[in-house]
Amino acid sequence: MSGWEKEFVRSLAVPPHPQRRRTRPPGSTAFRCVLKHLEGAALTQGAEYQLRVSLFDATYHHFFGRTWRSGRRAARATPLRPARVAFNETVYFHTSLNHPSISAVVEVVAMPGKGEGGSEQLSCGFGLIPLFGSGSEVTDAATQDRVLKLYHGTPRALLHPRFQDPMEKNKYLTVVEKSHLQYTLKTHRPLETIFHLLPENLLTSGLQTIPGLLPAHGDTSDCLQKPRLMKPITCYLENLSVQLYPSLEEFEEELLDLLNSDRLLQANATPDGDEVVVRERRLHVGVHNGLRFVTTPQVAVLVPEMEVAPGGCPGVPSSGARDEGQALVLRSRIHLSEMVPHPAFGVCFQLEYVFCSVGRATRKALPGGARGEAADMRSVRWALWSPVPGSGEAEVVLPLRGGPRRSPCQALVYRTPPGSRSSRQGKHVESGTVQFHVSTDSEEHLVTAAEILRSGRDESEQPPTPSLSPSAQPRVAASPRGPGLSVSQLSVPPRGRGQSPVLRGHSPWQDGGITHLEATLDSPDTEPCADDQLRALPFAPLQVPIAAVGLQAGRSHTQLSRASLARLHAAGFPEILDHNQEPVGISEPMDPAAFSLQLEEADPLQGNEIILQFLAFGRDARDGTEGTWPRTIFLTFQFYRFPPVTTPRLQLVSTDGGPAAGGAVPAQLLVRVNKDGTLSTGPPGLQLRYLVDPGFLRAGEQRWFVRYLAEHSLQIDVWDGDSLLLVGSAALKLESLLRQGRAAIRTHHELEVATTEYEPEVTVMGREALRHGALRPLGVHVAVKGRLHLCLANVGHLCEETPVQPPSPLPSRSRLVPVPDGPGSRFSISAAGGRKVSRARRLAEVDGELAAALCGRRAEARLVPPAIPSEATAARRRKLRRMALVRQQEDASGGRTPQVSGWQEQRARHVQDLQIIDAYRQHVKGESISRMLSQAITVTRTVHAVLGTAEFFEFTLKNPYGIQHTVTIEVDHPELSVILDPREWRHFKELTKSVTPVEEEMFHLRDDLKPQVYLRPNETIRIPFKYQTFSADPAVVAAQGPTGLGSGADTVVSSLGKSGAGRTKHIQVRDWGETPLEGLHGRRNITPAKLHPSPAISPGQVSFQVSGGKPIALLRVKVEPQPHVVDQTFRFYHPELTFLKKTIRLPPWHTLPGAPVGMPGGEPEMFVRCSDPDIICETKNMGPGEPQDIFLKVAGGPSPQIKKFFVAIYTDAWLAAPIQIWQFYLHSLQRLDVSCTAGQLARLSLLLRGTPAPRRVQVFTSHPQELQVDPDGAFLLPPNGLQDLYVGVRPRRAGSRFIYLNLVDVESHQLVSSWLLCLSCRQPLISKAFEISLPAGGGRGCNKRITYTNPYPSPRLYFLCTNRPDLLQFKEDSFEVAGGEVYTIGLRFAPSQSVGEEEILIHINDHEDKNEETFCVKVLYQ
Repeated sequence: MSGWEKEFVRSLAVPPHPQRRRTRPPGSTAFRCVLKHLEGAALTQGAEYQLRVSLFDATYHHFFGRTWRSGRRAARATPLRPARVAFNETVYFHTSLNHPSISAVVEVVAMPGKGEGGSEQLSCGFGLIPLFGSGSEVTDAATQDRVLKLYHGTPRALLHPRFQDPMEKNKYLTVVEKSHLQYTLKTHRPLETIFHLLPENLLTSGLQTIPGLLPAHGDTSDCLQKPRLMKPITCYLENLSVQLYPSLEEFEEELLDLLNSDRLLQANATPDGDEVVVRERRLHVGVHNGLRFVTTPQVAVLVPEMEVAPGGCPGVPSSGARDEGQALVLRSRIHLSEMVPHPAFGVCFQLEYVFCSVGRATRKALPGGARGEAADMRSVRWALWSPVPGSGEAEVVLPLRGGPRRSPCQALVYRTPPGSRSSRQGKHVESGTVQFHVSTDSEEHLVTAAEILRSGRDESEQPPTPSLSPSAQPRVAASPRGPGLSVSQLSVPPRGRGQSPVLRGHSPWQDGGITHLEATLDSPDTEPCADDQLRALPFAPLQVPIAAVGLQAGRSHTQLSRASLARLHAAGFPEILDHNQEPVGISEPMDPAAFSLQLEEADPLQGNEIILQFLAFGRDARDGTEGTWPRTIFLTFQFYRFPPVTTPRLQLVSTDGGPAAGGAVPAQLLVRVNKDGTLSTGPPGLQLRYLVDPGFLRAGEQRWFVRYLAEHSLQIDVWDGDSLLLVGSAALKLESLLRQGRAAIRTHHELEVATTEYEPEVTVMGREALRHGALRPLGVHVAVKGRLHLCLANVGHLCEETPVQPPSPLPSRSRLVPVPDGPGSRFSISAAGGRKVSRARRLAEVDGELAAALCGRRAEARLVPPAIPSEATAARRRKLRRMALVRQQEDASGGRTPQVSGWQEQRARHVQDLQIIDAYRQHVKGESISRMLSQAITVTRTVHAVLGTAEFFEFTLKNPYGIQHTVTIEVDHPELSVILDPREWRHFKELTKSVTPVEEEMFHLRDDLKPQVYLRPNETIRIPFKYQTFSADPAVVAAQGPTGLGSGADTVVSSLGKSGAGRTKHIQVRDWGETPLEGLHGRRNITPAKLHPSPAISPGQVSFQVSGGKPIALLRVKVEPQPHVVDQTFRFYHPELTFLKKTIRLPPWHTLPGAPVGMPGGEPEMFVRCSDPDIICETKNMGPGEPQDIFLKVAGGPSPQIKKFFVAIYTDAWLAAPIQIWQFYLHSLQRLDVSCTAGQLARLSLLLRGTPAPRRVQVFTSHPQELQVDPDGAFLLPPNGLQDLYVGVRPRRAGSRFIYLNLVDVESHQLVSSWLLCLSCRQPLISKAFEISLPAGGGRGCNKRITYTNPYPSPRLYFLCTNRPDLLQFKEDSFEVAGGEVYTIGLRFAPSQSVGEEEILIHINDHEDKNEETFCVKVLYQ
């Protein structure tokens, strides 16, 4: 028996239950179980024992896999302790059946002694090791040892019908007293690297040999603890041909006759003129290591030799060389890159035929839909080739195998010829042969196993890697058609998981076309792959990841002097009063460690009035003179679940009352700007109020709000009100708003406003760029721009009383939707006293169509005179009656036709109305009855949807009939779904603390993927539902940023000015059906008590139908969208109409607010979902201990569009509730690439296009010290005209960077256009270098001189500039020197406050501002 056959027989295992194979998840979990020692009073001294481990499925009472046996160990006893058997053996395996009922069964067996040859083995007990917890997660992998209690008997007791899971429920099982097994169980990530070598559910020891692995090195003998793969060798199989006995024609003729007989026998029919013909011949080729296929076998199409071109296929022997037999040939070669020089590795060949039924008259394939039959696939032969040791290129001839023997293809194979037949020539065997030429593309050949073992021991320090070996380019086949999938394979659906390969006479014909058998060669989950498909290498990100920590919301530190603070607080800001109308004093922020949730819940003042008071904004000393300081600013932020806020423009005013120039004062007051551009005469600052009343919050949300204040921070963006450029962002921890039992609290904060600049896509510079824990990833620069002064206050109030009938009832705490009480309950209202009454209404009041018909007919009648007082009406009626009698008498005497009186005309009109009503009632009677019956079985559930959060509830479904029914569930809303997986159902019930039971295998999916459930007569069950939306509410995703400032600011200003509160904005949560954004931006006057609710999303309806489409229940789900919390904001600027590709590194999961504490299994895998389905957002696990990154690919729009989307981050695979929600802004700008040299002026021009209306515009830039524009002031842009804008760029430092350019309407403060200048700046050539030392810590600076010689014979004018104007100043910015003369340049170095080293460049440019020379001065500040 060869090495491959030994491994193949050793790996034969029992498959899992068929129901498990149909619902198998894609991933697999690796385990490492160490069986240490067995202790027990029942152990016999000196006796030998053995452990046996098997896998068991308690749900289906099914053992699967292969039983693992340990070595025989003798029991040893000491006077101080009972007998003990030390095993210390390790078992490895992996499984994808992550279900709580999957466990490992350990059996203790007493082995017979050496002299007891005839004795039988005796089972001494068994125990169960659970592998997965209740939520299908891995059982807590603790490092300490565990104790497994043993039960009397054998594991066969688990197959008893009365066995219950868990074990504690079985009263027939008794525990073995004072006996236990000590073990450890934990996941083993290194085993994932050899999943392609080790089959699933196969238990093995580290001492056993796994083909494809190098032996263990070092002190340990366990090769699976840190597995090392052998180096693969690429092989090519050429000139492949298959010959069948006795000939191809006779073999196929006999096979077709048998198949046709089987078809008629199964159909119990007589010959109908149809027959079975061969449609295609395929050859599956794959590398097998004795345990499993290393990769999915390749599929090649074989053709008869006679169908090849007359010249023949190059390299294929001619027909004469094959006697008179025929052969199947392959017109290209097979490429195998997974071959490993190991005796158990082999190449498996499987010959497969594809048949179809045709009509005898037409000899064409019948359509499957017309006959009800389709194509079928059969395995007819297989072969296996083990490489010859030490061989290079060789010709190989293999015998084909068939019949009822086990094959690596996991398929039944056509029988071999009877034994009475014999080959016509000796070179043929009875089943046929496969012949090919094997070669390698490198100098490495297939060596013996002994050489591999020796090389493995010698190279233990440098283990081979599983990557592809270096090789030359493979040779191109002579025919352009390669061994890929055929046309028929590309046009048919694959075989389902539950179907198995068919054998002659044992399986009916399959419907739906040709099915794939290659999916069952390795495992039911694998997919067929073509030979020309590239194999993916281990994933590595192409972009350098940027940090996801954002701004660090640390504690604020006041840097102002006491005099500045005194001037700031004396500026006259509005006082903040508590509920007793007393001023609230400023206090220090509390220590976060002293926070108590119980203290917040026990506070009698549960109402919270959150006040944000923005006071001043000052320039940071570290910002220097880079850039111009803004004249006006506005702020954008979002607090809790309220809508985003864009404040009006606020002007920076110095404390003496006049506008501040540059950085003259450290803090400048914020003063409101009126519509006409003048300053407001009211008190300075901007004050915003948020009223949070717990009486109108959802159940339990008060605790969420307190936790939000304790854990989250407020992200504030500061914008330049004139240029509409981002000044920076600040982060403020909200923990200072926790009152902790106090009536009110007020704190003062001074926040750093910093900006984050992302450089253009930088190249990856080795593995250091991706190192986890780096302080600052490449391509990111953070600079502090200024300091924002604000006050936070929280004033407590007594809860408002809830009205008797609130506009929208509070959602119930129960997540169970009950059935309706009765037919009348849907049409009744509550009256005084609690009884139910009904109020009748006219048909015209409830039906619009009938009312329209009646009004249309009455319009044709004459108009009714206007109503008059009652006494006059009575007198008028009497006169009309008298007049009518007089006219009747006159008509009777005169012979004229009597005229109809007014009341008779009215009566006639009423009769016509009644006729119309009766006809209409008859017309809509059926529809009305059907609608009322539907309302009687309809239940309404209101869902308050939050972005990314799954809303779970259960619907009580009852079968009203006395017979059983199969109910089909139809859902018409894409975001509402039935929870089909019991693990997901159990997970949500654990989160919601529901106590209702969970039923396994409850639903059955139809072909159209509609779930079905079986109901017994009058049975009541609970159907789990989940509503989850990833699309943000349109009211919430309103644009936030500079583009909407023109109209949005005016709306906010008017709302604030007319609310009756001066400069205070009132935002109050009154009803959870409302959208606060509507009250903020949709109305001029904001009255907190009269905010109108926004309409809910169109409800989704679920229909529960029995056979015939008859509904037995209807569920109407009403969705009310709610705003969500934003944890972090990212803002990117990118060229328009291009893709933004970013990699964002996730912080350690335990540092994220809201992450679960003490999660078992180490670091959890993170999952992400995006609110925009057109954005590619994914995360990949890089391996154990490696960080996780989020990959974004966003399509940008035209300039100046801003795309806003959200990304939700989860730590559970069922995406129940996100632990973080990130907000992204993508600013699309017009791109302009500029290549320049540092210190040298580069000139370019931009073309401005006018809008339909004339505008007064001005150009602003983010780096005014490096970029100048012409015209530099405000100018008129003509309508629909073109105008040139001249730009000059003089960068100060080399490298790649971005500069932003905005064209702003100075009258309406709207963004007209925007550009992104992508600078690629080169370092100039340095001609001279100097070095000086200066004292640090202040002083008067230092004066130095350097000389420059004019190299030209004529006089020249030169200009001076530097990259550090804050550290170096010139005596003269320009000078003129004669030809060949020397000029002395005066330098003055400014003092530095810090110790360090600075490199200052001095650029000497000519009259055209082109660089002539550059000097480098290295300054050492000591």
